[in-house]
Amino acid sequence: MNTLEHKSIWRIRHTDKMRSIWRLALNSYHNFINYHHKGAVNYEKIVLTGGGTAGHVTPNIALMPELKKRGYDISYIGSYEGMEKGMIMETKTPYYGIATGKLRRYFDLKNFTDPFRIIKGYFEARSRLKKIHPDVVFSKGGFVAVPVVRAAHALKIPVIIHESDMTPGLANKLCIPVASKVCCNFPETLKYLPSDKAVLSGSPIRSELFEGDRSRGLHFCGLTSDKPVILIMGGSLGAVAVNEAVRAVLPELLKDFQVIHLCGKGKTDKSLSNMTGYVQYEFIKEELRDLLAAADLIISRAGANAICEILALRKPNILIPLPAAASRGDQILNAESFQKQGFSYLLPEEEITNEKFLDTIHQVYSDRENYQKQMAASQQNQAIPIIADLIDQLASV
Repeated sequence: MNTLEHKSIWRIRHTDKMRSIWRLALNSYHNFINYHHKGAVNYEKIVLTGGGTAGHVTPNIALMPELKKRGYDISYIGSYEGMEKGMIMETKTPYYGIATGKLRRYFDLKNFTDPFRIIKGYFEARSRLKKIHPDVVFSKGGFVAVPVVRAAHALKIPVIIHESDMTPGLANKLCIPVASKVCCNFPETLKYLPSDKAVLSGSPIRSELFEGDRSRGLHFCGLTSDKPVILIMGGSLGAVAVNEAVRAVLPELLKDFQVIHLCGKGKTDKSLSNMTGYVQYEFIKEELRDLLAAADLIISRAGANAICEILALRKPNILIPLPAAASRGDQILNAESFQKQGFSYLLPEEEITNEKFLDTIHQVYSDRENYQKQMAASQQNQAIPIIADLIDQLASV
């Protein structure tokens, strides 16, 4: 072999070796990209929706840390100026408003205009979903969710909805036919849902509620550890009847208990401001976890999310549901289910007298350990991983 042939063979071998090196480098790069985009981290997109009351928003907020941990890019679609806007923007989540309207079962002049708002909201939601291009939509209900869910279905985006109450509300009834999965809080709800879609998940609970500190809560309220503490909650909008029932027995109640009273906006009573052992607030946000930790007994309305939080914290409780005359009766059914399962004592608002109210409080407090045992045995405290796994399944389809 002459020198020229030897050099040619060397060049071919050298070129082949360089090609192999480059091929190996490129494969390693693609493997690295695929690992980070499809393996350890998802990078899927999800749109959350729901609004109208805090109960339609807080479960979505409770889901966010787990979704972020799993690599989801989260966006939120709600109403232009509903209470959900402020709550979601505080989480630094991208928020997009749409027009909303309410479908009522009673006569109202807005019944003539709201259908047009709903139609407008549908096209706004459809346009926004096209821009975001999510892999899945999760809806917590409320009328703002209807156009979002319907638009997602039209765009062939899988949808999971969550029904908090015992029986589906009108908004969710309109969404169930196009949903891929329907999660619920109560075993009794399963019979109202399509069997191939229904999932008993419980309600997502904000992780920070488990981080409360009793001594910090007592210090915040200026209370002591000498007497047990009753926490009274009327929901995000307050409850006039519950407030009045508590104030009517307050002097007698304070002989054995201390009271933290969350009254609702504009519903505090200045004449009671200097009573020892009694504190009242319109609404508590950051410190709520500490007040819950300080509570030995809770008196509450029976909104689904509120009672699921009480269950998760295993707090003995008395539920005073919103009467059927003032609602569609969902709180009554919620409270009946919790009483049947041994989690709560149901006290109908129309049956409250001063004597019965005091007797019930003492009775439930005396029997508090039995209530706590029943709550500890519940399997309805795993909502976040159950729902997040469902989201993963649908996002990967």
